[in-house]
Amino acid sequence: MKNQPKIFYTLSELHKAMEQPKPLHPLISIINYGEAIFDPKDFEQGIIMDFYKISFKTSFNGKIKYGHGFYDFEEGGMSFVAPGQLLKMQEEEADYSGMSLHIHPDFIRPYALNANIKQYGFFNYTASEALYLSENEKETILGVYNSIQNELKERIDNFSQDVIISQIELLLNYSNRFYNRQFITRKAINNDVLAQLESLLNSYFNDEEALLNGLPTVAFVAEQLKLSPRYLSDLLRNLSGKNTQHFIHDKLIEKAKEYIMKGNFSIAEIAYKLGFEHPQSFNKLFKQKTNSTPIAFQKSFHKN
Repeated sequence: MKNQPKIFYTLSELHKAMEQPKPLHPLISIINYGEAIFDPKDFEQGIIMDFYKISFKTSFNGKIKYGHGFYDFEEGGMSFVAPGQLLKMQEEEADYSGMSLHIHPDFIRPYALNANIKQYGFFNYTASEALYLSENEKETILGVYNSIQNELKERIDNFSQDVIISQIELLLNYSNRFYNRQFITRKAINNDVLAQLESLLNSYFNDEEALLNGLPTVAFVAEQLKLSPRYLSDLLRNLSGKNTQHFIHDKLIEKAKEYIMKGNFSIAEIAYKLGFEHPQSFNKLFKQKTNSTPIAFQKSFHKN
């Protein structure tokens, strides 16, 4: 149906849609964008794949849409899509350069990678959080793609799957390293995100009506900052050693101490003001973060 995303259950279906020969292996393949033929209008509602897709774009003329935003890939980069995610493309003329690696979960199922792959947070990033590579990094990534392609073309035997799995792990580990480098090299931009987060949390915790709806969630904060929850937490962890939830809790404790020091409210009233349904939950979190109960903190403060 034209108003529904196109779902690809197998690599063969994807290859056929891109007018490519059948994959050399039913569970893993590489498509060269320069050889792919397709009409973007056929995929206006997006595509969903039952397999992992790791794109390595050296250049891209067009825009990819994730959620409500578009992102221009003109400079190229890497992006990562997990099974079941919606990838939506809308462009007049897509001009790709690069390639994409497709990995069916069944290919990695017998290996530790099946569990470990979930630890790579960038599969939950959006297109605007793509990985940008230096020229040396591009050569490194290209080398891994070529190694996988050569293994598929020339050496399918009893050892092929083990070798390819190791190459996939190498690709993911390089991507992890390069993302870490990107967090560092984009520190000025990232510090701006940190400032926006501080402002957002200050506004929220100073808004008693907002707090009646409960504490801000990681998803809410990320949406307000126009970032994916996983990317935001990874960015903050790289900058400060703390994830988004830690920042929310730190701001909560800061506000709680402010209320306690004023001495106008009971601990139960403070808990409700901060969005807790049960004071016990507030007491537990406060002690976890400060090594003191709210009452003990209140007594020690007023004693001084």
